[in-house]
Amino acid sequence: MAERLSALYKDVLDGSYNCVDRIVLNGYHGMCHSGGGFRLWWQQLMGQDVIPTQAQLLRMAGHFSRRVQAYAKAHGIPVLHCDKGEEKHKLAEEYLEKTHIEHGVFLILIGRAQAPVWKVSLGGHLEWKSPMPFVNHYSFHILDREWGHITIKLSSHPPFPAQIILNGHEYVECQARRAGLEFGKEGNCFTNIVDVAGLAQIAETLSEPLAIGRLRQVCERWIYSGCLCFALNTEQRERSGFRYEYSMYQMEYSRNLIFRQGSVMEELFQALIERSRGPLDVKKIKTILGHKRGPGKRVGRNKMTAWEVAVERPEYDLTVFKVRCGLYTLKIYTKGERVLRVEAIAPNVKRLQYGCVLDKFPVLVARLQELVERFMEVLSCLDQCFVGATLLEELPRPTQVGQTRVGGMDMNRPRTRWVMEAVLSLAPCIEGFTASQLAQRVQELSQQSEDQYSSRQAAYDLKKLRGKQMARRMGKSRRYEPLREGIRTMAALLVLRDKVLQPLLAAAQPANLSYGPYNPTPIDRHYETLRSGMQGVFHELGIAA
Repeated sequence: MAERLSALYKDVLDGSYNCVDRIVLNGYHGMCHSGGGFRLWWQQLMGQDVIPTQAQLLRMAGHFSRRVQAYAKAHGIPVLHCDKGEEKHKLAEEYLEKTHIEHGVFLILIGRAQAPVWKVSLGGHLEWKSPMPFVNHYSFHILDREWGHITIKLSSHPPFPAQIILNGHEYVECQARRAGLEFGKEGNCFTNIVDVAGLAQIAETLSEPLAIGRLRQVCERWIYSGCLCFALNTEQRERSGFRYEYSMYQMEYSRNLIFRQGSVMEELFQALIERSRGPLDVKKIKTILGHKRGPGKRVGRNKMTAWEVAVERPEYDLTVFKVRCGLYTLKIYTKGERVLRVEAIAPNVKRLQYGCVLDKFPVLVARLQELVERFMEVLSCLDQCFVGATLLEELPRPTQVGQTRVGGMDMNRPRTRWVMEAVLSLAPCIEGFTASQLAQRVQELSQQSEDQYSSRQAAYDLKKLRGKQMARRMGKSRRYEPLREGIRTMAALLVLRDKVLQPLLAAAQPANLSYGPYNPTPIDRHYETLRSGMQGVFHELGIAA
């Protein structure tokens, strides 16, 4: 499936690769997240049966802060306080370009955020502070030889919850450089790749079960020696049995299409947006305006490309095509000069049904890969929709679904069009959709209440689509999904009515003096040619009289 959209653009592509992108893990010590467990851990830490006091917990946070400041001063590491809303990762990327450190901590950022903090009552009872207070978090920005730039964000208050942020592209870059592959990289994407198959093979290692061990290794390598050591030394950690467990919090997976020319990519991408934003019901397309310089002509173009080094960072008008799909987010946008990226994001893994423990990492990666493939499948169908020669005659005829005889479909009825539009907007959902979800979507499109269009009516309309081989039931469940040819057919029927028939019928009205658009687009010129050419046909048929 994933190759369908690539097949449409194969003549203008240099290659493609899949890669796990952003990975966010949570680190926690499970024993310390219950009152009795924390009290037992405290007794093991102190070596005697004592009850922690509020002053001792606050003093531990103060020791953490002073030790970080002293270590940073001794090793020449900048420590910066960040205000609310400041982009910490962008600040670290800018500093990374100026640092000469090749391995280890190169920057520490301090910011305030909410975190679980224990409160000790007079009787020694432990309970979480509510609401969750804002405390100092220390973001340790680290350069690792295997993973590149990683970030470990740690709370200074026990039980010291942590968050580890990694990037799959950084990992692939380090491994490709170690393997001797030649490549060009701009920001967070590869643009010039000599051995595409070799790079893709390295990227695929993050989708294997062995990736669990690699992730755990990089976390263990830094979280104890470079972060937690400011609160608990090795002897205290071993005596108390403090050990982090890891769970997934966020995940991103992307497929990257590398075009030969940036201008061709931009033209195809804008056309794809124009054809897909209506059927997929995109609420908003966000455009980040920048100084646009086309990649066709650049200063020093005749010079040899410098591999592994981003020579310049051209600014473009970046358009992000974003679709919410249940608990996932789907995006397609241009990256750098010549890369078109299709991305699936799981913003909160805990809400998914697969579990968030680190051992489920390959399962989630496989799910995101399926979602990217499904999204590309839907986009390819919308990009090249199709209507058979006899479909318009067969559409109103009744059909048989099992033992039930169902009616046909009339495109002149608004209800039929609303159902098709709703099915297309739900098409990227890899889990399918229920009749209730379809009814809710139709209600949003038609501005109707639940009494006017219920889930029972949606179930009957779905049976009509099944009879026309446009949709099917997913196994024995109550969920449905549109078929590939059904997506192409429904999209073509809607386009024919909204983009062809209505403009032609409008042309049958008495001609008024019009100067046309000041800056006509190609579609405007095609409509004008159709309008003028169809006037004679309408006149002969008696429509334009």
